Amino acid sequence: MEFLIQQLINGLTVGSIYALVALGYTMVYGVLRLINFAHGELFMLGAYMGFTLIVSFGLSSLIPNILIAIIVMFILTMGLVAVAGVATERIAYRPLREVGRLPAVVSALGVSIFIQNAVMLTYGTNYQVFPEGLIPSVGWTVFGAHITLMRVVVLFVSFALLAALYWFIQRTTIGTAIRAIAVDHRTARLMGIDVNAIIALVFVIGPALGGTAGLLVAMTYNQLNFTMGWQYGLKAFTAAILGGIGNIPGAMLGGILLGIVEALAASYMAAGWQNAISFLILILILTVRPTGILGERVAEKL
Repeated sequence: MEFLIQQLINGLTVGSIYALVALGYTMVYGVLRLINFAHGELFMLGAYMGFTLIVSFGLSSLIPNILIAIIVMFILTMGLVAVAGVATERIAYRPLREVGRLPAVVSALGVSIFIQNAVMLTYGTNYQVFPEGLIPSVGWTVFGAHITLMRVVVLFVSFALLAALYWFIQRTTIGTAIRAIAVDHRTARLMGIDVNAIIALVFVIGPALGGTAGLLVAMTYNQLNFTMGWQYGLKAFTAAILGGIGNIPGAMLGGILLGIVEALAASYMAAGWQNAISFLILILILTVRPTGILGERVAEKL
């Protein structure tokens, strides 16, 4: 039982990361009906931005209070990745929005390759080591399972951002505008909504969440590589489809479910079967329910 609880905690931690990244995919699909294939690289960019702020700029030395330094690092990382997200929308999507879906998808793939190679040329092909010690190496034993402070931070930050985004989409005027655009661009424009500004905002929120997830992964595993965006991006995309693409609660549920399934598969079976089991469950669920667990995008669910 203790082992099972430990794996559920591990799965919940990884799943919350998948959920944060999956939200970027699902929000873009909700307003544009397109998949942002550059989103995984924006996740990776978040890890490298945090690494640069701590190592190259010495943020922890400039700000003696480590808690404030970490908060500043997260805020700056979210801001920098959000800028990259807006640039992606302006370069890869907006000029091709009326042309068709395929050119925009190919353009997004081009942006993905550009970001990945730019990071590779800047930082090299080797794994970079994220500094340890920012979060104290302490932990607690709960029902026989060991929980570290870092995992608590990951869970707290992830679920706080997930809850904040859901509240923002459901309870604010801008959130209502996002849901309106998800239904029909032309009608939303006739109602006085600035469609371009709202879509740009979606490309601020999604990449900011993805960049935060990338930084959390770097801090948890203390290493990062320019290819990490492909792996986590693919898993998050799978989570978005699993929960229901374009459906924000679905992306949250899909990410958490995928993380738990992976943790259990790696523990009770050979680790090499982890990905195979995850995608097998995805295939089975989509065979029974092609729109995902909570269904594809509808205005009320976005």
